[in-house]
Amino acid sequence: MHHIVSIEAGALQAELRRPRFDHYWTEHQATPQQQVAERLADATIAIVNKRRLSAEIVAGLPRLQMVAIAATGYNNVDLDACRARGIVVSNVRGYARETVPEHVFALLLALARQIGPYHRSVAAGRWQKSAQFCYFDYPIRDLAGQTLGILGNGTLGQGVARIAAAFGMRVVFGEHKGAATCRDGYQPFERLIREADAISLHCPLNDATRHLIGAAELAAMKPDALLINTARGGLVDEAALADALRARRIGGAGFDVLTEEPPVANPLLAADILDAGNFILTPHVAWSSREAMQTLADQLIDNIEAFARGEPVNRVA
Repeated sequence: MHHIVSIEAGALQAELRRPRFDHYWTEHQATPQQQVAERLADATIAIVNKRRLSAEIVAGLPRLQMVAIAATGYNNVDLDACRARGIVVSNVRGYARETVPEHVFALLLALARQIGPYHRSVAAGRWQKSAQFCYFDYPIRDLAGQTLGILGNGTLGQGVARIAAAFGMRVVFGEHKGAATCRDGYQPFERLIREADAISLHCPLNDATRHLIGAAELAAMKPDALLINTARGGLVDEAALADALRARRIGGAGFDVLTEEPPVANPLLAADILDAGNFILTPHVAWSSREAMQTLADQLIDNIEAFARGEPVNRVA
């Protein structure tokens, strides 16, 4: 009989039905990384989200047959180690096709319309002391007519493109960084970096995309360009971004992710960065609308049931 162990149940606020086959179910609301191996010791099916399953941990789990990832990203699981053992790894797909693109535009609009600085100035009494009915301390701009560069042409990138078109933006998709040729319908990476008024990242994190945006790319961007990251923190060199924001070398950035989560020491958490008005940070919640979390929960159990039938779906290993 399968023993299903969920080690990060608190990261999903949804109705999680139990699989329709005989099994034991063990649930932990949260699990420190150092306790992952201990809590999965007897598991045949592990439900994980962000906790790392390294090759060493996988090697110490002799009963493990399936890893069910309660997310789309899978860079926290050593896929080679799982493949070597014949362990099936499945992820959840498409559940955030509406909520993440909407969050992208919440960040874009807040930056372009200077929502944060204006709100703080009103709270400080600036409007109440104004000599006229409005004031223009923080210039705003329209999204209509602007060029949005999108890096990543999957479900979420396409969703962002649809909303951008509704706002009247010009959308361009970027080719892979360093690619020798450029596919039809794409723009060379370096040109997109130089010409886009806003850039939104929707790439997986791997060796090829780590620090996709670094000091050189930030220096090449327009001085008023906006950078949005709702994908993975490691896609951007965060120290280089902090420097660029301090120096006002770009217009601003809106992030929902950081390299380490929850963050401990990160240059983007410096008080002067968070207070400057050109950076917005949300705590990895772009994916987490009520509707999206329920869709994720349903598909997660569907994946487990398909594996138990001998018909695994949404496999990444």
